[in-house]
Amino acid sequence: MNNLPRSVTIIEVGPRDGLQNEKGFVPTERKVAFILALKRAGFREMEVTSFVSPKWVPQMKDAGEVAEAVISEGDPVRNLILVPNRKGVERFRKTKAKAAAFFVGVSDTFNQKNINRTTEESLHELAPLIKDLKAEGCFIRVCLSTAFYCPFEGRVPEEKTVRLAEAFAALGADELSVADTIGMASPDESYSLFKKLKERFPDLLLTAHFHDTRKMGLANILAALQAGIDRFDASAGGLGGCPFAPGASGNVATEDVVYMLERMGIRTNIDREKLAEAVDGIAPFLCRPVESADYRLRKGG
Repeated sequence: MNNLPRSVTIIEVGPRDGLQNEKGFVPTERKVAFILALKRAGFREMEVTSFVSPKWVPQMKDAGEVAEAVISEGDPVRNLILVPNRKGVERFRKTKAKAAAFFVGVSDTFNQKNINRTTEESLHELAPLIKDLKAEGCFIRVCLSTAFYCPFEGRVPEEKTVRLAEAFAALGADELSVADTIGMASPDESYSLFKKLKERFPDLLLTAHFHDTRKMGLANILAALQAGIDRFDASAGGLGGCPFAPGASGNVATEDVVYMLERMGIRTNIDREKLAEAVDGIAPFLCRPVESADYRLRKGG
């Protein structure tokens, strides 16, 4: 295929977006070991944890301990911590992290069921937090949930996603992670939206985030590649889902993404053997089987 990037960046989201939906608590030391193993596999950008309320996401109740254990001065990895509100930012400032992630649902209904605010209210609340962290020299990632479809409202108009992207770009966001939260997007929809975003924001880091609910994650990644995207969120083992999105399954599996891209001659700089070792370490603590074709085939399953 013509005009595809020669290399891509994979942002590993398994430790945060992946584990948050696990019903059984994964011991802190296993989360730490998982993250360190992923770093050894070559990831240079990763969502390591989330300062959300443990009442709503019990899996993240040890976020402070995890951050303390995996983030050090001079670490070459961009260790992203999700900070949903002012309280999360206060906790973030107590760590060595220099990269914060915020999330907002493009769909009002999703946002209200998730954090009890409209999209506009979230934007108003986050604006000063983003500006303050930018002034402190932090990297800002904004995750746009339900950018294609909402489990409550259905199809989300492209223009609505673009407008919200414009608002966060104006606030100084460094990266926009644009998510197919419930895995309903088709490849033509992926291409269309990312083509528009790429043309509108040529100098902004744009990342595609696909869930594999209907097994179209890889096809949507290929379509996004053709639209000029060279950054992708993925979750080791296909871990994930969304506690606030009924029916959302795991994120597209990192192993499968890396395998596909490398077969296409696109560099990822990820060591597949070490990635498999990272999944080996976390698999016994999961409530469900690992959802990665590449991993299962490696294990003879």
